[in-house]
Amino acid sequence: MDKMIAGLTEAFKVAAGGLNEHPPRAGFQTIQPPSVLEWMPYKRQTDQSVAIKVVAYQPKNSEAIGLPTIVANISLYDYTTGHLLAISDGNILTAIRTGAASAVASNILAHPESSTLGLVGAGAQAVTQLHALSRVFALEQVLVYDIDPDASRSLPLRTDFLGLPIRICSLEEVEREADILCTATTVEPGAGPVIRGEALKPHVHINAVGADLPGKIELPLSVLKTSLVCPDFPEQAVVEGECQQLEKSEIGPDLLEVVRRVPEFKSWQQRRTVFDSTGMALEDHLALEIMLKLVESEGLGERIELEYCPTDSQNPYDFICSTLPREADREQIASFS
Repeated sequence: MDKMIAGLTEAFKVAAGGLNEHPPRAGFQTIQPPSVLEWMPYKRQTDQSVAIKVVAYQPKNSEAIGLPTIVANISLYDYTTGHLLAISDGNILTAIRTGAASAVASNILAHPESSTLGLVGAGAQAVTQLHALSRVFALEQVLVYDIDPDASRSLPLRTDFLGLPIRICSLEEVEREADILCTATTVEPGAGPVIRGEALKPHVHINAVGADLPGKIELPLSVLKTSLVCPDFPEQAVVEGECQQLEKSEIGPDLLEVVRRVPEFKSWQQRRTVFDSTGMALEDHLALEIMLKLVESEGLGERIELEYCPTDSQNPYDFICSTLPREADREQIASFS
C-alpha cells in the first residue's frame, strides 16, 4: 500500500503532462439490474507498455454465488510487438489502487489533523480505504455504517491487522463526527444519495468511491455544490460519477492537476472537499507493475506461454511440422477442417 500511494503520487504528476494515452473506459452496461463488463486501457509512452483491465461489476454476486461484487483481471503488453508480458487477477489490485487514490487525494485536500474516519459502506472497498488512509493519517477512531448489519459487524475482523478501534454507529453519527468520510456502496441507480449531508463538519473531506453507473450517486447535490469537487477522470465522472449531477463550471480540477499544484489547495484543507473516484487504468497499470516487482523479488508467480510463437512466423502449423515426418504433416493438417 505504501508503494502504491507513493507511486500514484508520482504517476499523477507525470500523467498530468498529457504524454500518455488514457481513453475513457468502455464496455457493456445494464441499469436494471445494475450490471457492468468494461475494459480500461492505458498506454505509457516511456516504455511503450499497455495495460488493459477487464472488470465486471455485479452487485448480486456475493449473495447469489459467493463471488466478489467486482471481478477483474489486468494484462500488460509490449506495444511495439503486441506481446503479452503478464496477466494478473485484478480484484485485489483494484481494491488497493482505489484505496491508494483516496489516500493521495485526502493527503492534499483533507485537514492535516484529521483523526476520525467515517465509512459508509463496509464491503471490500472499505478495507482498503481504511488501510490506505491509516498510512497517511494518525487515525484515532473509525466509525462505520452499512445497511447490511453483517457487513458492519465483520469489518473489525477483516481489518484487525491495522489495530484501529472501529465502532458501528448510526449514519447520523458517522456524518457528524467524521473528518474524512468514505462512501463505498452498491446503491442502485436512482436510489441515492446514501448520506444526508446535513450535519457534516465544515472541513470534512469526502472520498466518493461507489458511483460507477449513469444515475448511480452517493452524495446529495447540496453537498457537491458547497464543496470543491475534484474528479479523478473528468470524462468518466460526468457520465457515471458524482460529477454527473453538476454543470461543467461547477467541477473543480482533476486529481492529476491537484497533485501537480499542491500548494494552491492548502487553503481547502479548512473547507469541504470531495474526491469523485471513478477509477483510472493508469492506476491499474501501476498496481500491476508494483505487483510484478514484488512477485519477482519473492520468487512467486508462474511463467507460462499463452501466445503461440512458431519458429516459422509464416507457418501457423509449424508446431505440427516441427514434430512430425513430412507425410504425417499432410495428413494431420488436412484433418484440421
